[in-house]
Amino acid sequence: MNANVFPENFLASLSGEKGFEPHNFINAHQFSEPPTSIRINPFKSSALKTNEQVPWCPEGKYLETRPSFTFDPLFHAGCYYVQEASSMFIDHIIKHIRPNKDEPVKVLDLCAAPGGKSTLINSALNSNDLLVANEIIKTRVPVLCDNLNRWGTANVIVSNNDPKDFSKLTGFFDMILVDAPCSGSGMFRKDPQAMSEWSAANVNLCQQRQERILADIYPALKEDGYLIYSTCSYSHQENEDILDWICQEFEMESVRVPINKDWGIIETESDQQKAWGYRFYPGKVKGEGLFAACLKKKGHTDESPFYKIKGHQKVALKEIELVKTYLNKSDDFYYFMVNEDWLAINRVHKESLDVLQRHLYIKKSGVRLGKLMGNDLIPDHELALSIHINKDAVLQTELNYNQAIQYLRRENIDLNITKKGWSLMTFEGHPLGWAKLLPNRINNYYPKELRILASPPAP
Repeated sequence: MNANVFPENFLASLSGEKGFEPHNFINAHQFSEPPTSIRINPFKSSALKTNEQVPWCPEGKYLETRPSFTFDPLFHAGCYYVQEASSMFIDHIIKHIRPNKDEPVKVLDLCAAPGGKSTLINSALNSNDLLVANEIIKTRVPVLCDNLNRWGTANVIVSNNDPKDFSKLTGFFDMILVDAPCSGSGMFRKDPQAMSEWSAANVNLCQQRQERILADIYPALKEDGYLIYSTCSYSHQENEDILDWICQEFEMESVRVPINKDWGIIETESDQQKAWGYRFYPGKVKGEGLFAACLKKKGHTDESPFYKIKGHQKVALKEIELVKTYLNKSDDFYYFMVNEDWLAINRVHKESLDVLQRHLYIKKSGVRLGKLMGNDLIPDHELALSIHINKDAVLQTELNYNQAIQYLRRENIDLNITKKGWSLMTFEGHPLGWAKLLPNRINNYYPKELRILASPPAP
């Protein structure tokens, strides 16, 4: 790859950016492969073998080679997430602005699919904190739900709303991440197709969209709350110019984030407001292109937010007692029904759930436990992957690698059956999903839409 391969005027548009070195940038795209990195799920300890750590994220790890994640049962169990290393810098920002985790917070990830940054945020939260992961595009919501289900926590709500819908939630969130739709130049090395879609006109359109999104979401951030803004673009208009715009339009102040000079991250300041930003260039960092910044809201809310809470849902106490047995520390949860399904969310989030249900289109809340048929629970896949499941309340069947792949392909499993009933199918102790053990066969209940369709790699 040489300079001529990049879109016309692209390199020239970056010529004045701090830290941009054309020769190094071109070489990184021409001669180096994108590094492979994963982020460990802190709630699901496993015996993953990794080497080098991502310097700005303790749970981030680089892999020497890219394995077939599709055929790793621990990936499907939610023991880790495959994530580009630069994106993990959001973890470093959160830990800087929230050194004391005793005070509960409500966090919004506004443009959340496919879920990398949502699972990252969730890893940095306590059960008393709430994460609302929103995806604007309806077709991308299922993959977001699937990835958060794998992560296994109950303090998560997934919504499918336009940013303007959040303006009614005045001062509701303590922290908002806007990983904004952008022109995508930071992904050129990883996704060369993005080059054909880049243009100066598209950069300008993205800048206008970013301003609209930020203006729409601003009322939902509480006073002294934090806005984290990020893009996978190198364009000044989408990055430093946006910081100037938001500091001028709203009462926001820039937050400087400490970085280690050995990390290779370039610290910048916006032209007018001198707001701090952080640029990631391939060749300088072991990762892809990223821009990130953090701002604090200083503006006063015009009126104190008041949210009318719905009355408690009337449910049968006997049924609650039945479903409670499937969770550890079951009294810590609020149980409710959506259609025929029983769900549970950390009890401290009940009022927040009530508020959000009045204003948002909710696609997932807490953990879905399943349906009751008489005194028996038909368990849901979400329950299987939840870190809160009471494993003592269910049968468990440990699978070897080949059996686990058969299960994940939704095939018949070569297994000697000694017990009957619903069983949690596990690999190295980590749940993968459910099966029904019958006297002469096994019914595989791994979700059809999640099954592995590809053929296994040759031995």
